[in-house]
Amino acid sequence: MEQKEVALSVSKAILNGEWEKLSGILADDFTYTGDGMHFNKQQYIEFMQGMKNAFSNMKMEFTHVISEGDLVSIRFITTCKHTGNFMGAPATNHNLEIGGIFMRKIQGEKVVQEWQTTDLLGTMSQMGFGTLLAYSIFNVLLKPKK
Repeated sequence: MEQKEVALSVSKAILNGEWEKLSGILADDFTYTGDGMHFNKQQYIEFMQGMKNAFSNMKMEFTHVISEGDLVSIRFITTCKHTGNFMGAPATNHNLEIGGIFMRKIQGEKVVQEWQTTDLLGTMSQMGFGTLLAYSIFNVLLKPKK
């Protein structure tokens, strides 16, 4: 399988709720660093399950996919509806458009590392002030354990 396809298969497994498939794509020592968070493989899968449960009608467009060496960089735009609790923020039922970039390191047919940045301020602004406040409290005062 081509590296670009391996990198995109992570997002496709998440979109489809295929958690066993996702686990098989990620290396056992997989690490994630993004938006102030650091996860191992299991924490990443659990975080993505929570995200998938909080946002319905989730679709992703991959506008740019660039591969160099063992790295694949992907610019994405996600559209969804915020219908569940996420990171301390209650559902707003707002439709969202979320942009960001992730870079995935591929070894063989496994993803071993991911770095991500998301337009969190833009996302929280779409969700409303209460969401921004809840997110701030969750991430600053109740900083998730690394």
